[in-house]
This record gives sequence, C-alpha cells and structure tokens, in this order.
Amino acid sequence: LNGIARRAIPASRRAVEVTLMFRKILVATFGTELSNKAVREAARLARAVGAKLLVLHVRSPLDIPDHATGGALSRLGEEKITQEIYDEERKFLDGAVAIAASLGIEAETAFTADLKTHEAIIRVSQEQQCDLIVMGTRIRHGLPGYLVKSATQKVLEHTATPVLVLR
Repeated sequence: LNGIARRAIPASRRAVEVTLMFRKILVATFGTELSNKAVREAARLARAVGAKLLVLHVRSPLDIPDHATGGALSRLGEEKITQEIYDEERKFLDGAVAIAASLGIEAETAFTADLKTHEAIIRVSQEQQCDLIVMGTRIRHGLPGYLVKSATQKVLEHTATPVLVLR
C-alpha cells in the first residue's frame, strides 16, 4: 500500500485489504541463490497475508544434464536422460519447498518446459489465478543489459499481474 492509501485506510482494515489482495503467490525458482532468496521472501509474504504459495520451475526443453553432452548423450538413452532431468527439477523444487516450510508455509510446486521462460511464468500465473509473481533478478549493465533482457524484465513487460522483483 502506498502512503496515501495507508493513511486513508484505518490500520485495523489494512491487514484485511492486503490479505484479500494476495490470495495466491507464484514464485519462480531456478535453483540459484537469488531465486532461493525470492522463495524466502515470497514465503514470508504468503505467511504474513495468509496466501497460498506456488513454486514454479521453468526449464528450456533444450537443456540437458551436464554429463550427457557430447557422445555420451546417445549412449545414455532417452529414458535415463528424462529421469535425470526430472530428478534435477525435483531437487530445485524440493529445495524451494524446504525453504518455504522452514518459514511455516506449505508450498505447491509446478514444473514446465518452455523455450520462453517469461511466457511460461505468465501462463501458469494466469492458469493458477495468482495475484502476485515474485522473481529474483541480477542487474545487467551496459550493452549486455540493453541487448539481452532477463526473464524478469520480459515478465514485467508482458503481464498485468503485479510482480515483486528482488535483487
């Protein structure tokens, strides 16, 4: 709530309004320390306002396990690679669930594969009727920041859902 709204709404009603504002929060995780920070903050906010928490991981279908590159890929077999990808995704999501649980929040999880991470985040947030998207981002400076937009920047540009960005 901004300062004007805060003064206009009595303190006893502010918590009710914030609770009604955020019923379901989506947090995107990629297994990084920055996305773990986003999970922690989303869980704290969910606990404070009584919202549900959905942890989403989006993976590019082009990503494969590190050791499966080169000639090893053809020798491992599709089932083995698929299982390793699933195990890796599960590790990211289980880590995020543990962070949320340590803060007293039971989180739901979702996983999807998409070439356009930002579109998947927006699509899932709409399908799941999320009121807020929480994401972490690094600040890119200079030409790289101008030429390569992060998934967070793209989500901000293409969604009507409020986005909380952490750095």
